[in-house]
Amino acid sequence: MDLILEQWARELPALDASPMEVLGRLHRSFLRYQGLVSELFDRHGLNMAAFDVLAALRRSGAPYRRTAGELAQIALVTTGGITLRLDRLESAGLVTRERDSDDRRVVFAQLTDKGLDVVNTVAKAHFANEDRMLAGLNEAERRQLGLLLSKLERSLEHAEQNPPAAAAGEA
Repeated sequence: MDLILEQWARELPALDASPMEVLGRLHRSFLRYQGLVSELFDRHGLNMAAFDVLAALRRSGAPYRRTAGELAQIALVTTGGITLRLDRLESAGLVTRERDSDDRRVVFAQLTDKGLDVVNTVAKAHFANEDRMLAGLNEAERRQLGLLLSKLERSLEHAEQNPPAAAAGEA
């Protein structure tokens, strides 16, 4: 990243490429993180999306049941995206689905015993893996980075809600 920033400074000195120092590093870190997490999930026959749903159900507490709409909100995906995830998880025997008896439009997803065993096993391995990834940071640095990333998240949310005005000459 330092080399890229040096190159931009040399080639376009008037251009402020300093946001790349944060966001470029964050992007590269995410790609590495995603690879390391995907390796772990692959070993357990899951992907990140499937684990996300299983973990949301597990975190809800017994009876480990949520509506598809609630899962969509938690996972920040469409209800169609949740339906696809639930189809796969149900085929694997990790969740069951049941329509609400009062409102047939509402569908509940619930962990099966097998799903509960899988998510408990994978969660333990996942958090140990994440701890390994953060081994280069001490506890204070982890807390500080967590606070800074929380602040960055709020900044990005603000940017989403306030799109840039079109610059002169842009179409």
